[in-house]
Amino acid sequence: MKKTQLSLDTARRIILKCQLLHFDSELFPGKEGVIQAIEKLGYVQIDTIAVIERAHHHTLWTRRPDFEPAMLDELMATDRRIFEYWGHGMSYLPVSDYRFYLPRMRSFYNPRGKWEKDRIEKFGYMLQPVLERVRQEGALSSSDFAIPDDRKRGTWWDWRPAKAALEILFWRGELMITRRRNFQRFYDLTERVLPPAVDLRFPDEQELGHFFVRRALSALGVAQEKAILNHIHAAGKDCIANALCALMESGEVLRVQIGSDREIDYYALPAAVETADQLHASDSTVHLLCPFDNLIIHRQRLSRLFEFEYALECYLPPAKRKFGYFTLPILWKENLIGRLDPKAHRQTKTLIIRNLAFEPQFNEFDEFIPAFVNKLKLFARFNRCDEVEFEKIEPKHLKHKLEKNLR
Repeated sequence: MKKTQLSLDTARRIILKCQLLHFDSELFPGKEGVIQAIEKLGYVQIDTIAVIERAHHHTLWTRRPDFEPAMLDELMATDRRIFEYWGHGMSYLPVSDYRFYLPRMRSFYNPRGKWEKDRIEKFGYMLQPVLERVRQEGALSSSDFAIPDDRKRGTWWDWRPAKAALEILFWRGELMITRRRNFQRFYDLTERVLPPAVDLRFPDEQELGHFFVRRALSALGVAQEKAILNHIHAAGKDCIANALCALMESGEVLRVQIGSDREIDYYALPAAVETADQLHASDSTVHLLCPFDNLIIHRQRLSRLFEFEYALECYLPPAKRKFGYFTLPILWKENLIGRLDPKAHRQTKTLIIRNLAFEPQFNEFDEFIPAFVNKLKLFARFNRCDEVEFEKIEPKHLKHKLEKNLR
């Protein structure tokens, strides 16, 4: 099959446009823009780390600067336009996509994974009592279930029986997360959470594969088969491979070559390629990307297409960290040019930049710094901080210039 040729610069512009990070990616203001972003990206990953605003809030703020965390709560608990489930990790997902997660839910009745099997074997006796209590009392959190007198609280994976039962029922789709309070989940019966108009037709293998290939390419822009498979973990390898072949045969997906590299096949939707010539180089906008941001979550893809090596170091011992605990890649124009390690001190309302480091080849500081400082001020405000302080900067001579611009 003939390949469509794209330059690396054009491929990046397509990717950033599809990721809502290109300067002309327009979203509605307020909640409508937030739901647009979730629907376009396909998912927004949830994470608990809170040295700055949590990942799901950060990812949405990056694309919709008027985002407020309350918007996400309202979209799930009141408007019922998003739901929580396994997407790429635990994620916020569009309710309009709900039926395409039904096969994943069904798989938890007879799971393949040892960890899931062990949970069901160990705590299965609690499923019906927990389900009945939720049915009778309404939405409950794990803290609403008492710890048995003969059971001590163990390490994080040694769940209380009721919590394990809640999770298993959630995996199976019998319960849903109806809301969060202070990040704590409240579970309720699915029929009391899902809007009545939601389509519940169970997709067959072909429909499932076609949906997730389209969903991935709409969000990723240009992608290898592995990235399509790993975009959302809700369809198997063969399912995605078969769907990709069928969609290429029908002309709904194009095979793409980037630059002179003939060895690697990429794929794209025709609409993304057809409009590529209309995409101009990005302006001087700076984005500070969350480690779980949809653009950078696939590290090999990031390395190959943006020539940026990145690792989340919070899981490493301090002595082994190169850049910091929770470093944020810095996107400027169409390049990832550095990273910063922030911490929001809420009591003093100060955003501490513990480390700021740029890629060795980057030297366009005169143009970059004004845009970067403006973004830092906005980022501090997003994290409920009034001041920004630097601890370490490489190259060191930038510290005075940055501090002067921040005044």
